[in-house]
Amino acid sequence: MKLFKKLVFGLIIFISLQAECQSSDPAKMRSFIDALMKKMTLEEKLGQINLPASDDIVTGEASKSDIGIKVREGKVGGLFNIKSVAKIKAVQKVAVEESRLKIPLIFGMDVIHGYQTTFPIPLGMSCIWDMNLIEKSARIAAIEASADGICWTFSPMVDVSRDPRWGRISEGNGEDTYLGSQIAKAMVKGYQGNDLSKNNTIMSCVKHYAMYGAAEAGRDYNTTDMSRVRMYNEYLPPYKAAVDAGVGTVMASFNEVDGIPASANKFLLTDVLRNQWGFKGFVVTDYTGINEMTDHGMGDLQKVSSLALKAGVDMDMVGQGFLTTLQKSLEEKKVTLQQIDIACRLVLEAKYKLGLFEDPYKYCDEQRAKAGIKIKI
Repeated sequence: MKLFKKLVFGLIIFISLQAECQSSDPAKMRSFIDALMKKMTLEEKLGQINLPASDDIVTGEASKSDIGIKVREGKVGGLFNIKSVAKIKAVQKVAVEESRLKIPLIFGMDVIHGYQTTFPIPLGMSCIWDMNLIEKSARIAAIEASADGICWTFSPMVDVSRDPRWGRISEGNGEDTYLGSQIAKAMVKGYQGNDLSKNNTIMSCVKHYAMYGAAEAGRDYNTTDMSRVRMYNEYLPPYKAAVDAGVGTVMASFNEVDGIPASANKFLLTDVLRNQWGFKGFVVTDYTGINEMTDHGMGDLQKVSSLALKAGVDMDMVGQGFLTTLQKSLEEKKVTLQQIDIACRLVLEAKYKLGLFEDPYKYCDEQRAKAGIKIKI
């Protein structure tokens, strides 16, 4: 009888593991997204790669807000800077119950050094040199943020910086390449865990790619000019470490690299990130990163939006250049439908990996949010 029970228990475990593997099966995901994209209009595809802020969302008024209207029309792929289960659930409801294709939204926030539980700033945390504790801090942040409806964090920030004049040095891990690389891996693992489909893990976004902390004279948004040897040996390894750890998304930086803004830098976003490192997730800009390329003399909004897409950017944060100009660029043959499809697919894949197509409200458990967080690590 004991042997029989063990066999039955083993069979149950095997079946559950098989089910889990099937839910994360790349072929199944590809088939699902293929079918979905065949139903999508060009406008709906551009909507998926549009990431506005959630400034006008008021509890109880989500469906009537400007954002709510755009969500209903399929013009929004995700939102950031929105928190609380009530607000997020209200907007998600518009997406999955009132839009034509019912595609769920992804919700992101800067969870930098803790959520409800506050940890030392990243520069301070790096001083402990304890990767186990650093990973645990990210795990705690993920548990707390996910209970409040958030499924995506713009962290870790792994920019190596050796100029104290740079104003954002406190967000990173300092000047040591090896230390920064180890922390990058620990943070990604802490946020994402071993299974992104669980409701207490969140997708990580490593930033700011690349060499944001090496801008000349410590001036934010300035140009970065260095040899390839120094770039690969000293500044790129922390980003690569995050990619090797399976980070789901990458954020492009504001600075120029060799005279080309990172948000339009094909060498960084395609040649290195995709082709050399094998990154499979999606690339998002920083806040209005595409629009601000006009100040670097790269062209008007239509021009810089097409440059960003062709370089390897998949999601436009706040600027809405993708949403408002890419159709015209497509008609003028300045971009291709394939380039738009690739960006759209990568965003949809992230939502699939998070389990949002299976359960759009998986991060909207009001009871979990009210019960408080009990953490055992």
